[in-house]
Amino acid sequence: MTLHATIDRVTDRIRARSASSRSAYLAKIARAAEEGPRRAHLSCGNQAHAYAAMPDKDDLATSRKPNIGIVTAYNDMLSAHQPYERYPDLIRQAAHAAGATAQVAGGVPAMCDGVTQGRPGMELSLFSRDVIALASGVALTHDVFDAALYLGVCDKIVPGLIIAAGTFGHIPAVFVPAGPMPSGLPNDEKSKVRQQFATGEVGREALMAAEMASYHAPGTCTFYGTANTNQMLMEFMGLHLPGSSFVNPNTPLREALTSAAVARAAAITRLGNDYLPAGEVLDERAFVNGIVGLMATGGSTNLVLHLPAMARAAGVILDLEDFHDLSETVPLMARVYPNGLADVNHFHAAGGLGFMIGQLLEAGLLHPDVKTIAGGGLDQYAREPKLRDGRVEWVEGARDSLNDRILRPAADPFAPTGGLKQLSGNLGRGVIKVSAVAPERHVIQAPARVFSDQEDVKAAFKRGEFTQDTIVVVRFQGPKANGMPELHSLTPTLAVLQDRGLRLALVTDGRMSGASGKVPAAIHISPEAADGGPLARLRDGDLLRLDAVAGTLTCLEPDFLDRPAVQHDPSRSAEGLGRELFAAFRAHVGPATEGAAVVV
Repeated sequence: MTLHATIDRVTDRIRARSASSRSAYLAKIARAAEEGPRRAHLSCGNQAHAYAAMPDKDDLATSRKPNIGIVTAYNDMLSAHQPYERYPDLIRQAAHAAGATAQVAGGVPAMCDGVTQGRPGMELSLFSRDVIALASGVALTHDVFDAALYLGVCDKIVPGLIIAAGTFGHIPAVFVPAGPMPSGLPNDEKSKVRQQFATGEVGREALMAAEMASYHAPGTCTFYGTANTNQMLMEFMGLHLPGSSFVNPNTPLREALTSAAVARAAAITRLGNDYLPAGEVLDERAFVNGIVGLMATGGSTNLVLHLPAMARAAGVILDLEDFHDLSETVPLMARVYPNGLADVNHFHAAGGLGFMIGQLLEAGLLHPDVKTIAGGGLDQYAREPKLRDGRVEWVEGARDSLNDRILRPAADPFAPTGGLKQLSGNLGRGVIKVSAVAPERHVIQAPARVFSDQEDVKAAFKRGEFTQDTIVVVRFQGPKANGMPELHSLTPTLAVLQDRGLRLALVTDGRMSGASGKVPAAIHISPEAADGGPLARLRDGDLLRLDAVAGTLTCLEPDFLDRPAVQHDPSRSAEGLGRELFAAFRAHVGPATEGAAVVV
């Protein structure tokens, strides 16, 4: 199938925009690769330190077996990462079977946004991505590894690991998932209980019971938020083995896929005949494919922040216009909560990523000729893994959806576009996700209520102050102000007001969760208020218009830009729960339109 003209045009635009930075990047990783296996250039003392605790130290010191570095985000507070506890032993065994060795190069932090939602700790969440990249750099700087296995799943972890993989682009990189937990309490029932708690209809005991029934086992949360969007992305970008993203933890197929990932990492080092450095996988076509997957699945808005930062680590420059144009072209093929009632286990059973990738390739909406860790092009990812005699074999994936209420073909989608819109106007630039928003709510014009903290919004709600159509503005939530926390804890409050019949929207320079749904939300507004952006000039009662159809976000008051900007009070975010350690990050972070990054 011929590549769609828009996919071709956007890719060419990215390639032209990135020509200088990508050329410099490829030259950098080529220089790093020229010396061959890195261990050969270490002194005997250097090597002895690196191998002292290893049972196979003779292999490491004298053989040309590839040595695989494991960068792990294991901790047992994150259900998605708890399965990684057993992975190092499994990886070492698989490495030996593949004629290689493996060492844990280092660990990286992994915080849970579900634990920190609405709490001060959420103000460190976005910056944890940069810390993960830095920690991975420390792990790999020992320079004794011929390939790297990256163990990570959740919101900031995978983007941080990708930034590291791009920075160490001369080293082959294989990402190894852990899989989603089995289905628990349906997500729509959990959401209903949350709204009932917000209005006082049920107490905390009922809320706790619902939450525990939803988040109940090892594995990724089953809604289609940022964590599962990350897993989709790794397949669309060719960094997972095909079909491995949504296989449940602690199953024979899951373990076999992990062993197969180790064997593949060993096969693509410079010591063999199939050398595949990570920097060659992470080109502009791979990032376009990732954005196409984001749109086709209705994935997390957080990736609009993460993908530009990830791409810059490989010399590729993305812009909001790229996301917008691809969204306008790519059909929405999946309905997974919060865009529907199904969870990722139901999505996987209906045909999953293999079906989607096959459909999108046939429609000319993906680059087929990319480099992938599976070998060959992206067509490998239209297959699905099967366990036969203890080994993984890949067979042709589903050609038809097994549940058209969850998954539809590209020619008969749920919607003709991906549902992510770029917004621009006199309030700045941002994005809105409308795939779960009713069409009659795509345009909201109403007076503003202006807040500087999400807790103030909840307090106003409890006082009964929202009685008319309102655009709720929550400013000073950008990366420079307080680290750009998610404002997902506002979702039940806003949903209740909308269900009462109010025409309502949220406008913020902060983030919403990857699980955001039916309330229209203009997010990531840049320049942010703390940087003197237009949101800092708004007042209660200003008439605002959010038009997701036209892609505009405007204040209709003619003189508002002439007002002095309200100054940010940083004291609320300056200290407590480690926030004082991140003052340098807040001072030096880039704008949301460029990924809100510190280290790239």
